[in-house]
Amino acid sequence: MMADWPTTTIGDIFDIGSGKTMSSKVRTGAQPTPFLRTSNVFWDRIDLSKVDEMPMQPWEREDKSLRPGDLLVCEGGEIGRAAVWEGQAEGVSFQNHVHRLRRKSDDVDPGFYAYFLQSAFTQLGIYEGAGNKTTIPNLSRSNLAALDVPKPDFDEQRNIRLVLKRVRRTMDLADNMVRVADELKRAAMHELFARGLRGEPQKDSEIGPIPESWEIKTLLEICTISSGGTPRKSVAEYWNGDIPWVSGKDLKKPTLDDAIDHISEDGAAVGSKIAPSDTVLILVRGMGLAKDLPISRISRPMAFNQDLKALISKGEVTGAFLRSAIYNRKDALLSRIVPSAHGTMTLNLDDLESFKIGCPTDPDEISGITATIDAIDAKIDLHKRKKAVLEELFRSLLHRLMTGEIRVADLNLTALEANQQVAA
Repeated sequence: MMADWPTTTIGDIFDIGSGKTMSSKVRTGAQPTPFLRTSNVFWDRIDLSKVDEMPMQPWEREDKSLRPGDLLVCEGGEIGRAAVWEGQAEGVSFQNHVHRLRRKSDDVDPGFYAYFLQSAFTQLGIYEGAGNKTTIPNLSRSNLAALDVPKPDFDEQRNIRLVLKRVRRTMDLADNMVRVADELKRAAMHELFARGLRGEPQKDSEIGPIPESWEIKTLLEICTISSGGTPRKSVAEYWNGDIPWVSGKDLKKPTLDDAIDHISEDGAAVGSKIAPSDTVLILVRGMGLAKDLPISRISRPMAFNQDLKALISKGEVTGAFLRSAIYNRKDALLSRIVPSAHGTMTLNLDDLESFKIGCPTDPDEISGITATIDAIDAKIDLHKRKKAVLEELFRSLLHRLMTGEIRVADLNLTALEANQQVAA
């Protein structure tokens, strides 16, 4: 905490209100009232995508209502998580697992304290032990009120809040650009695999409309399918090499240039298998299949574990096209997944081998489709990298501003402003 900032406590500068305890009883005169849970309150963000209601008496609605500027702090869950209510909706209340902090005087900026709590709980570690030691950790009203906080002058509070809010807004823009690019890719892939690039007539097929000249092929017809393995963990030499060893945790983007783990040539020889460049690796066992279809093309030879299958093209299509064609029909493939005896999700080999995709007969069309998708992927990757840079900038600024390492006057935010203009 800054030495030249005076200190106070949360209870000295905020009135702390208790939320309404959940009740299924409907009493005379009670009205359904929307309320916020801890699941609605994130760091510096209120999520209103799912808001529940509970019956409340008129006097309760008045007492438990939210006003713009109220600081909401989670009592349970991730304790201390805080965001400011900005009046996004009328007549909204809050549950008893959320504290409502209402400032006592005008020289307190609630947004500054939302950011300070974020830094204190997630970076500085100064509130360790603030939660009650129960089966479910919670931040009681008394413990919250007793937390020591800095109290810079109001202008400095506001300026720090405005700077961090500006970075947060730019992060949100970058996040939105990623979502837009993802949606563009989904729409483009649907069109490319239904209509191709030539504008030729379509024909009906067992997998839906495809261009008239295309053919339906099973993966077994166009690929060699092989299994991987894991070298013994007890032999350290096997895990001290330069060969990327791919597992399900690596399959997070269309093309892999490297993996988290690496093995030696001896490790690959005795316990795994090396797939050639342009192979498609797909997860066939693991809980990752419960959410999506983890599948990637590799840009260089890599080893892989037993939870993956390697799809090595026989030459009719490229690995990049194959990966996109499968992912475009991921819902159909995911429908074949079954739970194993241990509860793990599994894609059986027979279902993988018999899975069908549409294939152009012209190699130039395959190349054109791949180039189009690659261009969109490059745009998505650019936006993701921008988002990652902004997230790191926010974390750094949050820490340095709250510890006094830098002051708002020291900052040059022209690049951030330019980024906002480009995103807009």
